Amino acid sequence: MGKHLRALGLMSGTSMDGIDVALIETDGEHEVVRGPHATYAYPPEFRDRLREAIEDAHALTDRRARPGRLAEVERELTERHADAVSAFLTRKSLGSTEVDVIGFHGQTVLHRPASRFTPSNGSADSQLSPITVQLGDGELLAKLTGIDVVYDLRAADVEAGGQGAPLVPVYHSALAAKLPQRPLAFLNVGGVANVTWIGEDGRLIAFDTGPGNALIDDWVLRHTGRPYDANGDLARSGTVHEDVLHQYLMHPHFDQPVPKSLDRNDFTLAPVEGLSPADGAATLAQLTAAAVARSLSWLPLPPALWLVTGGGRRNKHLMELLAWHLEAPVAPVEAVELDGDSMEAEAWAYLAVRSLKGLPISYPGTTGAPKPLRGGVLAPAPA
Repeated sequence: MGKHLRALGLMSGTSMDGIDVALIETDGEHEVVRGPHATYAYPPEFRDRLREAIEDAHALTDRRARPGRLAEVERELTERHADAVSAFLTRKSLGSTEVDVIGFHGQTVLHRPASRFTPSNGSADSQLSPITVQLGDGELLAKLTGIDVVYDLRAADVEAGGQGAPLVPVYHSALAAKLPQRPLAFLNVGGVANVTWIGEDGRLIAFDTGPGNALIDDWVLRHTGRPYDANGDLARSGTVHEDVLHQYLMHPHFDQPVPKSLDRNDFTLAPVEGLSPADGAATLAQLTAAAVARSLSWLPLPPALWLVTGGGRRNKHLMELLAWHLEAPVAPVEAVELDGDSMEAEAWAYLAVRSLKGLPISYPGTTGAPKPLRGGVLAPAPA
C-alpha cells in the first residue's frame, strides 16, 4: 500500500452554482477514506459574470489567453476558491499544514477536444485546434492558501488527442471496489450528464451522455427567476413536445462513437423557444433522460444498477423518467452510503494525489486517450 496523503478537492462545475470542497485521505489507488465536505455558493452577480466569461471564451484559440473579462473573472474566481479553502479549514479546525495537496478544477469556459461532431452552430470543430480552458490560477491559489495545488488536469489528455473528459471514472472505480453489483453505472447529472460503466473485470467505459441540468436550469431561471426546477415540479406539470424532443435527439453527438464529451453550450434552448415554461421544462427533462437511455447502445451490457450523483438526483421527476427509460434500478449514490454533493470534489482530490504519484488519470476507454495518461500541473506553495 502506498503512502496516504490528505487532499482537498475543489470543484466548480458546469452548473456554476458555487464551489464544492471535500477532504479525503488516499493512496491514490484503492484506499479512500472520505472526510467532510461543504459547499460555498456564488452570489448571483458572480454567476452572471461567469456566464459572460463563457461568452468571451468562445473565440479563444490560445488556452492561456485571457482577453476581455476573462482575466478579471479568473482572478476573482481564484480568490473565491482561496476564501472557500480558508472557511472550510476554519470550520473543520484544520490548519493548512494538515493538507498535503489541493486538486483545483477551476471553471470550464471552453471545451473543444479533437474529433468531435460539427456543432449545430455550423462551425466545424475538425477545422479547429483542440482546446480546453478552465479558468483558475493554480499558482495564485497555492500562494493564497499556502498549500501545494495540482490544477489543469484536462489539458494533457486533450493535447494527446483525448476528449479531456470525463476524468472522474478512475475515482468511481476506486469507490466501486466495495460494491457487489456488476456491471455498475455511475451517472453524474450536472450541467452535462456523463456515465461511467464498470464491468466484471474492472473495465471502464465513460462518456458524456448529453445535456444534464444546464438547459433545464437556464430555462427555469429565464422563465421563473429560480435557479432550478425544484423536485421537477414545473416539468411534471407540462407536456413533452415530441417534435422538439426529436429535433434535439437528431444532434450529431448521439451518433458519435464513444468516448465523447460535450461543452455546456453544444446544446441550446433554441428548439424550445416559444413553448410555455412548463412544456419547455417537461421537454428538456425528457431530453436528459432519453439521452441517458441512448447511452445503452454504447455499453457491452446493461448496468445492473445505476447510481446517480450530481444535482439531478434531487429532481424527483427526472429520477422517475430515468427509471422508466432505463428499465433498471436507479438510485441516488446515497443508497450505497456515498455522497452526491461531494463526489466530484472528492474525485479532484483523488486525481491530485494520482498526479503527484505519477499515476494515470485518463484511459482509452474513458477519454479516448491513446494510452493511459498522467495529467495535471503542480503549483508548489511558497516556502
